Amino acid sequence: MQVEKTKLREALTGNYAAAYAVKAVDVDVIAVYPITPQTTIVEKLSEFVANGELNAEIIHVESEHSALSAVVGASAAGARVFTATSSQGLELAHEVLHIASGLRLPIVMAVPARAISAPISIHNDYGDVMNARDTGWVIYIAATAQEVYDTIIQAYRVAESVFLPVMVAYDGFLMSHTVEPVELNDEDEVRKFVPRALRPYTLNPKRPVTLGALASPDWYYEFKYQQVEAMREAYKVAKDVDAQYKAKFGRGYGVVETYRMEDADYAIVAYGGAAYGNARAAADLARERGIAAGVVRVRLYRPFPTADVLRALSGVKAFAVVDRAIMFGSPAEGPLYKDIATAMYMHGVDKPAVNIIHGIGQRAMYVEDFYKVYTMLREGPKREVVFMGVRV
Repeated sequence: MQVEKTKLREALTGNYAAAYAVKAVDVDVIAVYPITPQTTIVEKLSEFVANGELNAEIIHVESEHSALSAVVGASAAGARVFTATSSQGLELAHEVLHIASGLRLPIVMAVPARAISAPISIHNDYGDVMNARDTGWVIYIAATAQEVYDTIIQAYRVAESVFLPVMVAYDGFLMSHTVEPVELNDEDEVRKFVPRALRPYTLNPKRPVTLGALASPDWYYEFKYQQVEAMREAYKVAKDVDAQYKAKFGRGYGVVETYRMEDADYAIVAYGGAAYGNARAAADLARERGIAAGVVRVRLYRPFPTADVLRALSGVKAFAVVDRAIMFGSPAEGPLYKDIATAMYMHGVDKPAVNIIHGIGQRAMYVEDFYKVYTMLREGPKREVVFMGVRV
């Protein structure tokens, strides 16, 4: 009879959960530059390396642009790599985001999301992540420290299956620095789940190849379309990997997670910790007060899970999208709202909806705020953008 190994539970911040996941998948190269609120991820990884718990090369660089460039080179040579950043760091590395995806490199990066300057803010919103939404990276947005751990492990399977880089984002400070119980998998079992993938092309002097060469107008378009096809494939792969992970380790999330949506008339669609915590609490409160409320949490943001989102919202009378980022000057100033509105238009779906912008710069988002959204929906929403919680 096979005896199941004892599962280990630790009290970890979201950042430490990320570090434990990186250790479990046995990376080869980590390139780092400190920035709040990301820094404690690589501090913990440095501790693992110094203690001999992780056999990896840590490269200390002079900027986030250099950190991502370093893992681009290491990944191109066949190494399993990791990096992490936030806010201005992600902006400084923005050029290299396109290079990593265009070279089809299976890089994994953690991003505890943080507001972008100016003015300077070290606190949470998703302006940094949303600026990267069209760079060709697969993007997850996790909602708990446990999910951060599980998703980074899954990210390596996805990245090394479709040969695209993967970003795992979560709330800066609200998750990166708060402590939750996290169940850690046996590391031998994790490495069986994420075996080293056979890479078709790597930089190898014994078999010379060219990566990142000049592409003329005759061929550049075809390279970009290959990324389009890989991103479409990533949708299916992400769902398959999550199902396999749940079968092996007992935890799964899907690409879209729903709460009390079976008979919901009104729904809030959101991402990150607010979608898991306050939105659910508000749905419970609304139901106590006679409103059939539910929550749809978008976990996989790129590729956008159109079919799953439309299925989740198919039975509602109206819905609201709560965005924690602003697209200045856009007709729909929330990025997630714009994605959903586009998906519905393209599939011939017409439902009353409102875009709520909230939590910018970590403005407090209360359960009562989310409850007010449900009452707004019941009263009949207009197609508008509401900046909730702002002083005007």
